[in-house]
Amino acid sequence: MGLRDNKLRRSTLQAQSKSKSGENQPTADEQLTRLEDDIRRLRVEFDIFFNGGAKRPPYDTKGRVETLLKRLGDDRTLNYAQRYRYNSLAARYNAFRDLWRRTMQGREEGRDAISAARAIAKNETVQKPVESASFVCLDAHRDVEVVKHIYTTLIEAKRRCGEPTEDLSFPKFHRLIASKADGMKQQLGCDRVRFSVAVEGGHVSFKARAEE
Repeated sequence: MGLRDNKLRRSTLQAQSKSKSGENQPTADEQLTRLEDDIRRLRVEFDIFFNGGAKRPPYDTKGRVETLLKRLGDDRTLNYAQRYRYNSLAARYNAFRDLWRRTMQGREEGRDAISAARAIAKNETVQKPVESASFVCLDAHRDVEVVKHIYTTLIEAKRRCGEPTEDLSFPKFHRLIASKADGMKQQLGCDRVRFSVAVEGGHVSFKARAEE
């Protein structure tokens, strides 16, 4: 009887341990948000270094960013929106990394590092080809996560193209999306609406169409 109780207790403790480890595992969206924050922090730390405020480059933060980039790059469970966000962050980091490398090289060759650091600060929205993305929305009022992905993609594309985003808050965007979807469903008799974000002629194109 005691042996069976010990086995049962051991099994219970193992199950609890697995459950706790799963709860502590960050989601893909949380890791992407952390990656975005770390890239922003790394840019600031490099600016401080290039302006003489630190004695050594922030290689620790750089290593952490590259480790997270590799981990997310190898994650086959990312959905389309998460993969798009990851690619955008990776492109931003690669652009910064090239600028930092050129700035470091300029330092070694005796060129003006301060001017190069200012160039980094002006290149946060580096012009890179923006991939088109589309999202199907069944109920824009309730599908908040889908609407958030649409919003994130649209804002990122606008920033890349140098278009203003200050007047487009998420609550305002959510209301616009829901109203647009409701109108199309009523007018066209469709069940779902597909929203797409693309760049055409250097400008952001945001469209909606009925989805059968």
